[in-house]
Amino acid sequence: MPEKDPSTYGLITYLWVTGLAAWGGLVSFYRKVKSGETRVFNVVELIGEIATSAFAGLITFWLCEAAQIDPLVTAALVGVSGHMGGRALYQFERWAQTRLGKERP
Repeated sequence: MPEKDPSTYGLITYLWVTGLAAWGGLVSFYRKVKSGETRVFNVVELIGEIATSAFAGLITFWLCEAAQIDPLVTAALVGVSGHMGGRALYQFERWAQTRLGKERP
C-alpha cells in the first residue's frame, strides 16, 4: 500500500474536511453571537473564525490519518477541532512542544 502524504488525498476529501471544520467554526461564531461576545454582522471575525477552524480541522485530519484512527472518529474530531478553532491550535502547539522537547538529546 502506498504511503500517504498530504498530496495523495483527493479534492473531495479536502472539501469534506475543511467544510466540516468550517461548519464547526460557524457553530462557534453563532455561540459567540448568542452569548454577546460578538456582533452578528462582524464579518471580519466570522471569516477569521472560519479560516482558523478550517486550518485546525485540516491539522486534526492529518494527525488522525497518521495515527490510523477510524474515519468516523476522525470526522467527529475534525468537527470538534473546527469548533475549537484557535483553542485547538493552541493545544496542538503545546502537544508538539512537549513531544519535541522529550525527543531532544
